[in-house]
This record gives sequence, structure tokens and C-alpha cells, in this order.
Amino acid sequence: MPAKTAAPADAEAEAPKKKKLPLLIGGVVALVAVGAGAWFFVLAPGDAEAAAEPEPEPEKGEVVPLEPVSINLANGSYLRLGLALQQTVEAAEAVDGSEALDLAIKTFSGRTTEELAKPEVRDQLKAELLGEVEEAYPDEVMEIYFTEFVTQ
Repeated sequence: MPAKTAAPADAEAEAPKKKKLPLLIGGVVALVAVGAGAWFFVLAPGDAEAAAEPEPEPEKGEVVPLEPVSINLANGSYLRLGLALQQTVEAAEAVDGSEALDLAIKTFSGRTTEELAKPEVRDQLKAELLGEVEEAYPDEVMEIYFTEFVTQ
């Protein structure tokens, strides 16, 4: 009979071991996952080095401010617009901004003050004007800046 009593005691001793085994395996899997994640996001070679080096900006030339102009808007309103032209490095001398001002007048004339009060409309018109200015001044102008933008 002693053999029968020993078997249940061994079964009771193995029961806690069986409960601890899945917890132990789960803990090991979790540690491996955390370690792999840390390596991937922090220590991984390759893209991290490329992302750390910013793209160099193109070299910019002189900024040429132009005299502000008054542009007639719809309903008897007007826009006082000041521009500056960012030249490229290749531009030999300061550009004459007369054509840029003419293009600005054509772009903004007849608009309403409500239209021009919306930042997204202003940005769209500025992008349109920049495209026309770049076409008019090939390899000379790379950006335009509004130095005044007042509606009344």
C-alpha cells in the first residue's frame, strides 16, 4: 500500500510545476519580443543613419525686396502686396522685379477679400504665382515671399 500513497504525493508535487511552466515560457517569449523590438527601433543599422542625415537645402542667393503695390479687388476693395524674390545662386545680378509684380497683379486682381482671408487660398495663389515667376525668370528665382499682405 505504500506505493499507492506515494503516487498521489508525486502527482501533487508535479501540479505546481506544470502551472509554472507556461508562465516561464510566456516570460521568456515576452523578453525576447521586447529585446527584438528594442533592437529594431533603437539599434537597427541602415535606415536610422540615413534618416539622421538631413537633405541639404539648395543654396540660396540674394533676396530682392520689391516695392509694394496696390491691387484692385472685387467690390471696390484693394490689396496692398509686398513681394521679395529669392534668387538662385546662379543668378548673376539682382533681378528686375517688374515682371514679377505684373504677374502678381494679374494673379490677385478681381479676388474678394473673403477669398484672400483664407490661408489655403493665399497659399494656392502664392504657389500659382511662384510657378509663373519661375517661368518668367528661369534659373534666377527660386522662391517668393510676401512682405506685405493687407486687404481693405
